[in-house]
Formats: sequence, C-alpha cells, structure tokens
Amino acid sequence: MTRVSALRQRPWVRWAAPLLLVVVLAVLPLVLTEAANDTLARIGVFAVAVLGLNVVMGYTGQISLGQIFFLGLGAYVTAYGVTNGWNIVLVFVLTCLIPALAGLLVALAAARLGGLAIAMVTIALPLVGVPLAKRLSEFTGGSQGLSARFTDAPEGSGLYDDQWQLYLVLVIGGVVFVLTRFLVRGKYGRAFAIVKGNENVAASMGISPYRYKVLAFTIASLIGGVSGFLYMVVVQYTSPETMSFGHSIELLVAMVIGGAGSIVGSLLGGAFYVVVPDLTNAVDPSLTALLQGALLLVVLFVLPGGLASLPRALSRGLRRSRAGRGAAA
Repeated sequence: MTRVSALRQRPWVRWAAPLLLVVVLAVLPLVLTEAANDTLARIGVFAVAVLGLNVVMGYTGQISLGQIFFLGLGAYVTAYGVTNGWNIVLVFVLTCLIPALAGLLVALAAARLGGLAIAMVTIALPLVGVPLAKRLSEFTGGSQGLSARFTDAPEGSGLYDDQWQLYLVLVIGGVVFVLTRFLVRGKYGRAFAIVKGNENVAASMGISPYRYKVLAFTIASLIGGVSGFLYMVVVQYTSPETMSFGHSIELLVAMVIGGAGSIVGSLLGGAFYVVVPDLTNAVDPSLTALLQGALLLVVLFVLPGGLASLPRALSRGLRRSRAGRGAAA
C-alpha cells in the first residue's frame, strides 16, 4: 500500500492520467458513430448544467429549484444573437454575462432567506420564465421557439458536423469543469463548505454567509448560461419548454443520483439525465416517471452520496469484510 501511495506522488504519475484522458477525448469523436457522438454531446451539455446546480446546492447548501431557467436563458441569448448575425465570441460572452447578472439579482434578494423561502423564490424562475418566453415573441419566437444553426464543421477541417459539435462541447465543457474544480478546491470552496456546514460558525470566522451564497448562486447561473450555449451547439433549437419546471426537477434528481458536491457526480448526473429517460422509454413510455422515481429511491437507499460515492462504499465494504475474516480467525 505504501509503494502505491509513493508511486501516486510522483509528478509523472499525476500528469499521466490527465494526459491520457485528453488523448482519449481527442480521438473519441473520430471513432464513434454519429448517434454516439450526439449522445455524448448531450451528456456534456447537461453535465455542465448539473455542475452549476452542484455549485449552489452540493457545495454551498442552498436550495435552488430553478437552475433550468438559466440554461434556457443562455439558449435564448445564443439563438437571438446567432439569428441576428452577431459575432459568435460576443454571443458566448453575453451568454455567460446575462444569466450571471440575472442570477446575481435573484441572489441579492434571495440569499438572506433560508429553507422553504429561498426554494419558493427559485421555483418562480421557470414558472415565470415559460410564459414570459411565450409573450416576448419578438425576441424568443413565442411558442414556436427559435432555431440557430451555427456549428457546422469548418470547411477544410475534414470533420463531420457531429464530430465538430462534440469537440466544442468537450473543450468548452472541459474548461468549465477544470475552473470549477479549482474553485471548489481553493479558498472559496473551503468558505462554501463552512457556510454549508454552519452559517453561525462561518460568521464567527469572518466569513460572510450572505456574500458567499450570492457568489455561489451567481457562479451557478453563469455555468447555467454556458450550458445553454452548449445546448444550442448540439440541439440548435430552443422553446419555452426548454426551461419548464419539470426539467428543473429532473436536473435536481440527476444531481442527487450522480452525487451532490462532486465533480465526478456532475458527469454521472449528466449521463443519467440523458441516458436513463431513453432506456425507460424503451421499456415502457407510460412508466418512465415511475421507473425513474424507483431508481432514485434505490440509489438514495443504497448510496446516499450518489453514484460518485460507489468506490468509497466498495472500499468500506472490503475493509469490513477483511476485518470480519480477521476477527473470525
């Protein structure tokens, strides 16, 4: 065990795994089918959305039931900018800033609240967003929605459209995941954890719960906007249904099943959000909600920490088994 730990501490070992992952992700879009690339791209989109929800709920302990609103807002900003011929870099910047500003305004009012009160405020976001999107038809296309095709593979690249779209999701989503990992592993992440554990203790340590709750909600909103941009990269169409409250609950379920307060859990949550509904629909479309609910109960009962806690649970089980055999001997 000591040799393994010493091996892991070597610099080349710590860099080998990330480099191998980068190589695999660079090759993957070239060898998979179009359907597989599309599925992986959609998983990446919703993994980013779950990651944003994890920042505000998993790491900071706030209740947010309206994260899908920021994905929808980012998708609408992207679609509107593209259809009006704006520079794509400007569109991406606005897709980050506008949801972040909206999240900041909501957080300034809601962060002083707690429990059910803040839940009610965040519930209102998709409930208000859907009819608002239908009414502002000049900007949103009304009930018909907006289409925006802007991610065709560049000429001369030799790539198909599905490969190019997956590369965009991998690069942009990868940067978001890396930056978020640095955030939650640094001083801000430690402050988030203290606020989540006990706000009174945080205040006694000079950490303002209000300030960090506002910061976490704003960052989560920004990440939600990025997921909206990626949504348009892959789906290329958005409508009021995109930000419906039902989708917000599905995001929450995906975060819980993947693992709250976990980077890996966000990836697993994105996979759950995309893959499981397809599987349950294949079994029986009328039982989709029932099967997903049953799966949620099973995961919560067996793995309260979500699928991301499975390795730890297996490790604990092995240690107990060995200890039991030692005691018996």
